[in-house]
Amino acid sequence: MLSARSVVYCELARCLFPGEGYEQILDHLLSRDDDIPAWRTDHIPCGSSLCRARVKIGSRTMEAVFHRVAGPIAEPQSCPAAFWHQLRLEAFDGTTFEVADTEENDAAFERPAGSCGPGGYPQVRVVALVECATHAVLDAVIGGRGQGETTLALDLAGAAGPGTLVLADRNMLGVQLWTAFRDRGAELLWRLKKTVATRPEAVLEDGSWLARVRIDKHTAAALRRAGQRVPGAITVRVIEYTLPGSAEVYRLATSLLDPATAPAAELAALYHERWESEGVFAEIKIVQRGPQAVLRSARPDGVRQQLWAHLTVHHLIRDLLCHAAASVNSRLDQRRISFRRAFRLIRRSITSHATPRLLDRMLAHAISRLVGRANPNRRPRSYPRAVKRRAMTYPTKKPGPSELRRCRDFAPAIRRRPP
Repeated sequence: MLSARSVVYCELARCLFPGEGYEQILDHLLSRDDDIPAWRTDHIPCGSSLCRARVKIGSRTMEAVFHRVAGPIAEPQSCPAAFWHQLRLEAFDGTTFEVADTEENDAAFERPAGSCGPGGYPQVRVVALVECATHAVLDAVIGGRGQGETTLALDLAGAAGPGTLVLADRNMLGVQLWTAFRDRGAELLWRLKKTVATRPEAVLEDGSWLARVRIDKHTAAALRRAGQRVPGAITVRVIEYTLPGSAEVYRLATSLLDPATAPAAELAALYHERWESEGVFAEIKIVQRGPQAVLRSARPDGVRQQLWAHLTVHHLIRDLLCHAAASVNSRLDQRRISFRRAFRLIRRSITSHATPRLLDRMLAHAISRLVGRANPNRRPRSYPRAVKRRAMTYPTKKPGPSELRRCRDFAPAIRRRPP
């Protein structure tokens, strides 16, 4: 009775009802017996049967489901904010999820280390590549806490390609990772540390300059021992700028070397789109999973299965919001639509006992109301450095007046490198 298709439906429903058990989730799905005809009300599978069925299908099934639905959803006509000079804006970053305290999870994912000893729960690390304007997850990699974000991000290079501009934070720059994305044809705009690319080779007319970055000897030796190719030095264009009211110097590295087609001021203002990845993690970790919740799977394969299900549900909700915004107003930014409200709307549509045709009409009417409540005067939330921690902890709390003024009056002052 518990086919693979039925178990996949249950795993996706667990992401919509994170605080409920297997039997309650089965009750919700039984109201939609047209989707799962194998279940009958006179013989309902118990929770232990569903748990064993999850082990049988494994995490690869949910991973295949995610990659089947994942992909870019923005179009230039309906979502122009997703593009800059015909380049699709994408960003990647990492986060951690706490998992159940079991020996298997501890051995597979490791615990965080602290001054008072190891943490209370093992943590799994997820690095995701997202579409900035739509918050759609394009691809993701799951690993243990001991694995670095730059190591896991190597597997994301295949999801980027020609016609994309990938943004990243300053801890991501590395010759190996940069080369992996560039070999796929993607353009890059990453933040730099203060000690990287400090010697200019050529000063450009807009104040930026070209520099060479080489791989360090320890990483090169490790690659040779592993039998891998050691990448050569890369040429980057360095941009330095400051923000109004702040003396901190921000440094960016980009693969767009021509200042005529990629002005430094536009790239400096564009870098703040990289913080949209923080909003994606906040939607998954706080709205879907629940704040400060622990993934309940006791085995590593079950943890991966649950994470792939969360990523699938998040992408489907974002796809629904994109179509809803395009159907009402072709120029409406879907980031102005509440993700939490859409999440609750989908939960109500699943628990309703109406017919599928009536549900479609109810959903279309609710979406129009949802979009109609979007404030046209509200600016899409940006995530500068000052509000990163607040955005992750309290995603529904609005930034203060000074932070809003800082985002609204953003005018970078490009620092010119002396010849």
